[in-house]
Amino acid sequence: MNDENRALIDCLDGHREHVLDILNGLSDEELRTSKLPSGWSPLGMVRHLALDDEHYWFSCIVAGEPLSFFPTVEGNEGGEWRLGENESVENAFNLYRREIERSNEIIASTPLLDPPAQRDTWWGEWSVPNVRFIILHVIGETACHAGHLDATRELFDGRQYMLQ
Repeated sequence: MNDENRALIDCLDGHREHVLDILNGLSDEELRTSKLPSGWSPLGMVRHLALDDEHYWFSCIVAGEPLSFFPTVEGNEGGEWRLGENESVENAFNLYRREIERSNEIIASTPLLDPPAQRDTWWGEWSVPNVRFIILHVIGETACHAGHLDATRELFDGRQYMLQ
């Protein structure tokens, strides 16, 4: 692995750690409770990060795995944001950790200037030229969602990430 791949993984890992740390200490009920009008819960955000960011961009788009992976919650469009009643908190966090591990393996072994393996995907107006672009995009997404989780955590109990 070259220095830039390592630096990008380190940056992304810092934001991933932020996501996990800001949720540490919330109860199962709090992790499943939405504090915002849009309806997502902290655990739904973890699931979204695992599936829509890590798995989609790295396993599917960079590595070329099929796009049909995304599970849905019965009767719910956008099921990647929501957990089934029987889905455990532990399983949601383990899914995120497994996807992070797989993503890091892909990033470590893929040249940054390679085009994505999956090129038939619609990205609207986007131009997705290479793996480096995708990594930078996921860094931005993860950092943005870590901020959403910061605000949500503060609404639960006043905890602020940088002021623990």
